[in-house]
Amino acid sequence: MDIRNSVLFICFFVVTLNFSCAQKSKNQVNIPSEVPFSAMLFIDELQIPWGMAFLPDGSMLVTEKSGELILFKNGKKIKISNIPEVYQRGQGGLLDIELHPDYQNNKWIYISYSSSEGKGKGGHTAIMRAKLEGNSLTNNELLYKAGPNTTKGQHFGSRIEFDNDGYLYFSIGERGARDVNPQDITRDGGKIYRIHDDGRIPNNNPFVGSNDAKTAIYSYGHRNPQGLIKHPDTGAIWNHEHGPRGGDEINIVKAGANYGWPMVTYGINYSGTSITDKKKMDGMEQPIHYWTPSIAPSGMAFITSDKYGDWKGSLLVGSLSFQYLERLEMDGTKVIKREKLMPNLGRVRDVKEGPDGLIYVAIEGRGIYKLVPKK
Repeated sequence: MDIRNSVLFICFFVVTLNFSCAQKSKNQVNIPSEVPFSAMLFIDELQIPWGMAFLPDGSMLVTEKSGELILFKNGKKIKISNIPEVYQRGQGGLLDIELHPDYQNNKWIYISYSSSEGKGKGGHTAIMRAKLEGNSLTNNELLYKAGPNTTKGQHFGSRIEFDNDGYLYFSIGERGARDVNPQDITRDGGKIYRIHDDGRIPNNNPFVGSNDAKTAIYSYGHRNPQGLIKHPDTGAIWNHEHGPRGGDEINIVKAGANYGWPMVTYGINYSGTSITDKKKMDGMEQPIHYWTPSIAPSGMAFITSDKYGDWKGSLLVGSLSFQYLERLEMDGTKVIKREKLMPNLGRVRDVKEGPDGLIYVAIEGRGIYKLVPKK
């Protein structure tokens, strides 16, 4: 092969996916002609852009896992001060970010991160809120801190989402303690949580009144959820989570529901040995979709605009392991088609639909791309 052709990326087939070749350049990625967008580099030189949020003035807040909060405004990156102290280990860091639904009036910003506060060595997932004044966070308030701390570096979870009633949902992974945390509602980890926007526990949370339960828990039996999104039509909260070797899942989050990990799974250990022979059990929810092999999903967004033709209603999910953006065509809660987008560009950490109706994709080691519809 001619050396000049080494910049071409060969696309491969997964399940029903049809792939074409894409050529890298610094500011633009050439997408196959049948794809209705070009990918333009919007913010460059980011290492692990974990989360992003759009401000009303058109600027964007971006979390870098390393512990920096960046305001991108008028084409410039501004480092925000007075961010929380982050426990740096493994998958931990400065993680997701979300604006309050009534941000125009109350100015609250919500952030998830790994924190060493509390009992024990190491760290665990924390949720805080703050306001942005100039180039600094103010009014910092810790809303929830999981515990006890652990020096394990995996499975912090940490996605944040609001529902139509103003409740705040967030995910915390099982922190590598699969046989202890996910099935025990008296312990943090392996759960989806629901709180009021000021950190109070809703009286109608499913485990309020249960002995010793963590009453912020909304659902349990999760492994490491790194996707959390509100369905644009039903208002239901959807999540996706990492399986081990295979068995990544998409679930619809229900009050008090048990999603089975590690008692049921479509995955196996990384070594190839079995975790369990059970894929279903009474009283445990089945995923609406699962990936085998694992794509290592991160970030999640529904397309709600008409900017991309008949893609409206599709679900977008980033892949860390295979380094692409996946489009899932939905029929209600059923996945009827999978399509690979932006192949081989890098590990897709987050994906969001902006207030302009365009899709923004955060890619490790590169930055944030804007998917510009073709005319």
